Amino acid sequence: MLLSIFIKQIILNKFRNITPHEVYEYAHNYGFSITRQQAFDIATYVSTNRINPFEQKERDKMLKDLSKITDSETAAKANQLFHELIKSYGLEHLFQ
Repeated sequence: MLLSIFIKQIILNKFRNITPHEVYEYAHNYGFSITRQQAFDIATYVSTNRINPFEQKERDKMLKDLSKITDSETAAKANQLFHELIKSYGLEHLFQ
């Protein structure tokens, strides 16, 4: 339980402090096509909106907003990637 809280804090810290450059690089490393302005808008959104990525309802809201910043196809790819990363790190139990 304590380890889960610690892991969640690390994830939240990274999530809320991501830079536009990191968003841009991750997008291109994982096959997403976004502009530097979109990367900036996404990083700004994540850092200014206190989204809890561990709750499905809040992830759904974030992805809906992300589709407005980018487009629905990019948001869907991001969602798929998010789930693949969760599974690959064995963190499914942390996400509701």
